[in-house]
Amino acid sequence: MNKSKKQLWVYVAVVFVLTWSFDFLILYPAVQTDISRYTLFAAVSMFFPALSMLLTRLITKEGLHDMLLRPRFRGNGWSYILAYAGPGVLVLLGAAVYFLLFPSEYDPSAGYLREIMAESGMPYEAQAVPIGTLLLLQVVQALALGGILNLIPSLGEEWGWRGYMMPRLMKTMKPLPALLTGGVIWGLWHAPLIALGHNYGTGYPGWPWLGIAAMCVFCTVFGILLTWVTEKTGSVIPAAVAHGAFNGIAGIGAYLTADGGSPFIGPLPTGIIGSLPLILAAVPAALWLMRRKSESEE
Repeated sequence: MNKSKKQLWVYVAVVFVLTWSFDFLILYPAVQTDISRYTLFAAVSMFFPALSMLLTRLITKEGLHDMLLRPRFRGNGWSYILAYAGPGVLVLLGAAVYFLLFPSEYDPSAGYLREIMAESGMPYEAQAVPIGTLLLLQVVQALALGGILNLIPSLGEEWGWRGYMMPRLMKTMKPLPALLTGGVIWGLWHAPLIALGHNYGTGYPGWPWLGIAAMCVFCTVFGILLTWVTEKTGSVIPAAVAHGAFNGIAGIGAYLTADGGSPFIGPLPTGIIGSLPLILAAVPAALWLMRRKSESEE
């Protein structure tokens, strides 16, 4: 087994053992007694890929070189702009496509947002802002601040996945199989949370396996874009920015439905219709990665 392959599979073993142990032994019991703890514990689990990367470097004695943590702003301005604004644009486009295809799903009164506000103890009726203004503020805030507010937990994932796992996958296999394998690994890593209802809910036909499979597809598509921006800049920081920006705006489309829509269809970007812009953007990104690898081997 060559060095990169050994490092890769040690990393995969460590990240799954650490994360799934935390999920099953700590997160699961905690949310059964107090569901409000879910968000906090799910956020904690985002740091395990980075922690696993550091532990793997210690286990394999490879040291702390090639960490991809330098921002490398020079010459990468457009890549950072795309990382910051691109996820929001793609998410909003996906929601727009969904509502064009399923106009009856569009709820201008934002029933789902009202439901969320009521459940959080801040009913819309107690607010002094028109619903349209409130939605606009939500979008502007998500676009402007998502990449910053979510940067640290997103870096906890990206430093492991794009900063460590993907470079080793790309060294041990051709780009397309590497991207597909990386997406499946990342998707399966989420399996305990998907089984709890994260992103796709519970009780649907095929639960939780259908949700896990859908998550693998989504992670493959989004992972291609995150790998592209990492490879293009030589830094994991823009991938963390893009991941954070995506997390900040991913739920916006559901607010304009009465019930949140279908997590497998849309308007959320985890659905097949909601994710169409992400898929279209991932195709040229994958081709760029394949061409770059081919040129480097010539």
